[in-house]
Amino acid sequence: MTLTAAADGSALGNPGPAGWAWVVDDRQWRAGGWPRATNNQGELMAVLDLLHATAPRADEPLRILCDSQYVINSVTQWMPGWKRRGWRKADGKPVLNRELLEQLDTALAGRPVTFEWVKGHAGHPLNEAADLRARAAATAFRAGLEPEHGPGLADTPSAPSPVVSVEQPAAPPTLF
Repeated sequence: MTLTAAADGSALGNPGPAGWAWVVDDRQWRAGGWPRATNNQGELMAVLDLLHATAPRADEPLRILCDSQYVINSVTQWMPGWKRRGWRKADGKPVLNRELLEQLDTALAGRPVTFEWVKGHAGHPLNEAADLRARAAATAFRAGLEPEHGPGLADTPSAPSPVVSVEQPAAPPTLF
């Protein structure tokens, strides 16, 4: 049987306080975030944490509902070329969020995972639930509080969230 979950990220400012969340249903979800990160980092982390949480059930097909074209295209289309070019884009610039993407690549290896795009903020119940929890995590970080992390996946040992750096490269100096 296929397990279906929605994954979403949120940033209050970009970068700014950021959150991520995945939701299977009201009893199975997890969220987290950082004091400063981007929306794309939250989107990627939601999928990465979902893959880690479902690793004990890795033989079971996983359907990930996602409103981020960036995430879907990254893992389903662009990643092979980035890897061939040493994690560089076609224009030769380094791929952003490389650490998250490399961990996603490892977590996806050999797994029966499909991604399905859903329009964000359009009333899809699972996507709305993931968005709400991701935004709540970002809001908690903005307030200097620890977000509610959720119960995780039922009947599965709770795996710790993957540790990733979301450091932003320093902006180049400007003359103005």
